[in-house]
Amino acid sequence: MNYEAPAWLPGGNLQTIWPALYGRRVFGPPPQYRRERWDTPDGDFVDVDFLATAPAVPGVVRPLLVLFHGLEGSSRSHYAEAFADVAHAQGWDYAVPHFRGCSGEINVGPRAYHSGDFEEIGWVLRRLRAGHAAQAPLLVVGVSLGGNALLRWAEEAGGTAAATVASVAAVSSPIDLAAGGWAIGRGFNRQVYTRMFLRSMKPKALAKLAQFPGLFDRAAMLAARDLYAFDKLFTAPLHGFQSTEDYWGRASAKPHLHQIQIPALVVNARNDPFVPAWSLPHQNHVGRHVTLWQPAHGGHVGFPKGRLPGHVRAMPDAVAGWLAARAGLPFVPTPE
Repeated sequence: MNYEAPAWLPGGNLQTIWPALYGRRVFGPPPQYRRERWDTPDGDFVDVDFLATAPAVPGVVRPLLVLFHGLEGSSRSHYAEAFADVAHAQGWDYAVPHFRGCSGEINVGPRAYHSGDFEEIGWVLRRLRAGHAAQAPLLVVGVSLGGNALLRWAEEAGGTAAATVASVAAVSSPIDLAAGGWAIGRGFNRQVYTRMFLRSMKPKALAKLAQFPGLFDRAAMLAARDLYAFDKLFTAPLHGFQSTEDYWGRASAKPHLHQIQIPALVVNARNDPFVPAWSLPHQNHVGRHVTLWQPAHGGHVGFPKGRLPGHVRAMPDAVAGWLAARAGLPFVPTPE
């Protein structure tokens, strides 16, 4: 990815915060979605938003671009709408499956979602594959947490992944969760990003506690001030991990990248506040199917371009173009 940040927006924090709040997301019309609710095998549900597109034309095969969102994200996150705009411009179908509890309604079961949730990723992808034309490729991108979980699925699936998807990409993903937890728990990151996430995550956890009394210690949750403590109380025990360390270790994609056997792109800006540059893999540490893009700038899911206020379409265009090329599909970048 040949990316250079605009001179008017220096530094990883500005390149993270400004695009999310003020960057232009689309060049076309704002995305309109239709929602499907899917019952899960364990008696819960997930909501999947599909881009409202023109009716299918007999004989015309439309690829399906799938996006797995980041921590506390949704189909209305800035990056999700930017990828929707790319799909619209290319004439592709587009779907955003929501992790449990992220679609605006709390899920009914005791579990939520986590960075290594490859079983859920696999179930969703298999259902999308079964519901789409057999000859239409599935192109899949995961952002931040969703990207790590997607890579974990590709790692676990190994040679069988190609039966479901054509290519995958992870953007700004904390593929070393311990390094990411260390970074977000310090200084400015702790005061800004950690507080932002906990403002959303703690009320959801307390709503879970109301559904399932005794699920965890309420006082300890109220006292939690970082993601380490939250994961210790909630994420780890609810999803079968022994501790935060066990969760962060077993859920991280980085140690298993060599197991991936489909085209996979891993994009990380080296000034991402959440993902320390020293924790990123080198090309000789991953398998031959994995491509690493590590531009110097871009922040966390930022990658702003253009004049003030800028736009966030550069990264989605580049990533979607890469995915399309590996699937043998034509791709026309959208003029700015």
